[in-house]
Amino acid sequence: MRSPSHLVTLLLLVCPATVLAQTDPQTASLGRRLKQGAEPEHRVQAARLLGESEDPEALPLLCAGLEDPAAEVRAAAAGGLEKLGELGGLPCLEARKDEPDAAAKAALASALGRLRQLKARPPKVYVLLNEVKDTTGTLPPELVKATEARMRRKLTQEGAWLAPEKEAEAVAKGVLRKHKLQGYRLTAEIRPGPSGGLKLTVMCTRYPGKVQLLGTIEVQASDAEPYELLWALAPEAVTETLATFKGK
Repeated sequence: MRSPSHLVTLLLLVCPATVLAQTDPQTASLGRRLKQGAEPEHRVQAARLLGESEDPEALPLLCAGLEDPAAEVRAAAAGGLEKLGELGGLPCLEARKDEPDAAAKAALASALGRLRQLKARPPKVYVLLNEVKDTTGTLPPELVKATEARMRRKLTQEGAWLAPEKEAEAVAKGVLRKHKLQGYRLTAEIRPGPSGGLKLTVMCTRYPGKVQLLGTIEVQASDAEPYELLWALAPEAVTETLATFKGK
């Protein structure tokens, strides 16, 4: 049985290399290749890899790829958005309704169908995720934002509906009643960990209404660069939080 307050340690030294390879510099490099690659096949490969990256930061790069002059690149960008599964890809896909190439148009239709299907899934839980805080004072702001984006991505993958910031309490309660959901507010902090590693702490309270603490989970990792550590910690923290507090 899970405790309402517990610690999970990730040993990144034994994580698959594919997990650690997906870093922000890698995403940026693929984005440059998608935008500037001299040959269409190079840009196609970049779009496919971005789709497989599981990195929310790949979303605007793939959306930009839908404007590529080569039809095969546009098709690959659409396929990448389908694979990535970020609902933020819907607007840029919908904006390409006049795509002239048949193969690219089919890829766009497939991606739109998949993302609309994801959007239409019945919600399992309603979550307000507060802005992630860096208490170490050493991390670049974009890394902290990327950590928050990865937590949001994982929450969506787990079937959570994300509450908007500054939502009126009456509106939030209406969502909970209509869909028969439980609401949670998650407050996450990045803290120094042992041996130069990092901890990601998540405090879970009821949402909406006055603060009612349900508990805290903490995941930690070491022996890797900060971006690699937070890449692993962000989804793990969400998984542990939902497994611990969902239904309470």
